[in-house]
Amino acid sequence: MSIRVRLVLSYLAMLVVPVILSAIAIAVIFKLDETRDNPIKTIFERESRVYADIKLTSIREPEAFLERATIEDFERRLRDIHMRLIVRIDGEMFYADPELSPAALEALPAFGSVEGYEGGYRGKAMMARHEDFLLPDKREGSVFVISDASVFPKYLQNYFLWIASLVIAILAFTNGILTYMVSRSIIRPLRALQKATEEIKEGNLGYEVEIRSKDEIGKLSAAFEEMRKKLMKSVELQLQYEENRKELISNISHDLKTPMTAIKGYVEGIMDGIADSPEKLDRYVKTINSKAADMDRMIDELFLFSKLDLGKLPFDFEKVDIGAYVQDCAQELVFDLDKRGIKLELNALPEQALFVKADREKLKRVLVNILGNAMKYMDKPDGRIGLTVEAQAGAAVICVSDNGQGIPEDALPYIFDRFYRADPSRNSSTGGSGLGLAIARQIVEEHGGGIRAESELGAGTRVYIELPLWGRTRKEGEFG
Repeated sequence: MSIRVRLVLSYLAMLVVPVILSAIAIAVIFKLDETRDNPIKTIFERESRVYADIKLTSIREPEAFLERATIEDFERRLRDIHMRLIVRIDGEMFYADPELSPAALEALPAFGSVEGYEGGYRGKAMMARHEDFLLPDKREGSVFVISDASVFPKYLQNYFLWIASLVIAILAFTNGILTYMVSRSIIRPLRALQKATEEIKEGNLGYEVEIRSKDEIGKLSAAFEEMRKKLMKSVELQLQYEENRKELISNISHDLKTPMTAIKGYVEGIMDGIADSPEKLDRYVKTINSKAADMDRMIDELFLFSKLDLGKLPFDFEKVDIGAYVQDCAQELVFDLDKRGIKLELNALPEQALFVKADREKLKRVLVNILGNAMKYMDKPDGRIGLTVEAQAGAAVICVSDNGQGIPEDALPYIFDRFYRADPSRNSSTGGSGLGLAIARQIVEEHGGGIRAESELGAGTRVYIELPLWGRTRKEGEFG
């Protein structure tokens, strides 16, 4: 549930819940009040009984209202319930409370009137009802019962105070609970995010953010967790780059030191006169030249790899018939392979032109590196290297196969990694910078393709170079 919906529901609950609870509470108060003595109810009941007696007396014994004892008895009973008695005979006040004002007495209803009475008594609101009667001598008489109307507002005021206090308490309680629940659902994940931020600030990238909800804060937590994972991956990659850099320095230092030591030794031999014959001098010079060429090659590979790694090597792509291109490259390499006693076989080439987008020079570097590895690790007297080109799932697939010593299964997934060597030995025949296949992979990937290898130890290796056909992208093909 989103925060917006949660706040709207909370607002509605703050309106509806207090109303329902207040109604229930008021009903309970009135219900409980019925079980105890209600002063207003008591006053009405006692007043009704007194008035019934007054009415009965006015009918049966009207002359009794001329007797002082009867009047004082009714007056006493009425005073207990905050009421007063007035008796009027032929328009003259026969009995009246002296505290009643003359104006209030004059305002009493006339004989035979059905009107009510509302007046003032000692600054209080008064109400009256009356009974008319005829005396035996035909005189007109009226008896009035005056009640204190201020009793009712006081009682209702007490009720109002109770109800108002109760409603305020319910509002405070309901709003407090709902505010706590809503704020808790927002503050807790925010505190978790704050904790995660502090942990990451201190360098603890392994601290996971717990996603507690599916609302906006939950989405923020998910985005934060994704950022943390990417940041951790970036840091790990950076550390790996740093390790690779250190390994590169170590490898290059070692690889450059080996030919440099050899060159230095042969130069000293020439200077010391050890090469005392033309044949020996010629051999020394050729060795120096070979070692210098090795150094030049390693420096060239390092420079090329650095430019590829930084994305600063320009590519000159063009439409290339890959079958004809591979055939041309093979013809250029046949001489070097023959010198090593290795036979190059063009097993299968496409019958029709198979076009790809390629940089001729860079792609040739890929083939040279792969074929160079195949030649280095060839351990068979009848060495063979095969080249095939075919179309597969929107891609042109170049396969370079050999019957050499193969690659161990545990090393196969890493042979295209930077600085990796399946054979850690660094002898003069098979040593290298460890960048050849890494360079090949980066060049192929810049072409939008992929490269992979299959190998069987002791039987040989197959390297597959997959390039999108002209007008296709790697996403459209299902290769690699």
